[in-house]
Amino acid sequence: MAAHAESASADVGMSILAEHAQHLGLTLNAHQLAQFARYTELLQAGNRRANLTAITDPEQVQVRHYLDSLTAVLAIPQWRDGARVVDIGAGAGFPGVPLKIAFPEIRLTLAESTGKKTAFLSDLVRELALEDVEVLTVRAEDLGRTEGYRGQFDVALARGVSSLPTLIEYALPLCKGRGHLLAWKGSDGPVQAKISVNALQELGGKVAGMHSVNDLSPPLPPDRWIISVEKVRRTPGHYPRRVGVPAKQPL
Repeated sequence: MAAHAESASADVGMSILAEHAQHLGLTLNAHQLAQFARYTELLQAGNRRANLTAITDPEQVQVRHYLDSLTAVLAIPQWRDGARVVDIGAGAGFPGVPLKIAFPEIRLTLAESTGKKTAFLSDLVRELALEDVEVLTVRAEDLGRTEGYRGQFDVALARGVSSLPTLIEYALPLCKGRGHLLAWKGSDGPVQAKISVNALQELGGKVAGMHSVNDLSPPLPPDRWIISVEKVRRTPGHYPRRVGVPAKQPL
């Protein structure tokens, strides 16, 4: 009875997320909604110890973090069981953890350079009982040169991290052939794609899709884009460049 009450409570508490996820073709069950509700509690508590997010209102968290993360399905509607996914600059876990909750059979690596944030992520993974999730305190440039990670991922995720040319240099060395980078961008998304021509040429990628979330607004902010970059050629071995260079000197 207690478990049923908890699930019902979570369902009510996550009603905004549940409703609008359906617009993305996703039906979240009671267990998943309970995980999202617990995520919100842990995020609020963790934010008092580390600067995780400026958005803490539970309703806004559902929209601006969880639903926004799940818009990845606009670019990849079906997430293959066992697909290997890396979240670059994972921060408080967005978009990787919401996607893991929605698609529990993916294998997720959360890569974040700040120790306080990876400590939160490790606690989060344990509290939500998420399996096949790895948390790494690492810079993307270093991860892209590490055996066992370079060229191993089906999908790389990057939300609010850097400019698209920089993200391409972070992500494509990590992706398998025909793997994808999904980058969340604002109204400048089309401009970001245009300024990435050189990075795409150098690193072996192409823009595979520009996905607008305007059809979901409200509740999401307007002029939001998911840019999908496909790896179509081998990335030269000297990329990514050393730590700090891709951001300071984007291709």
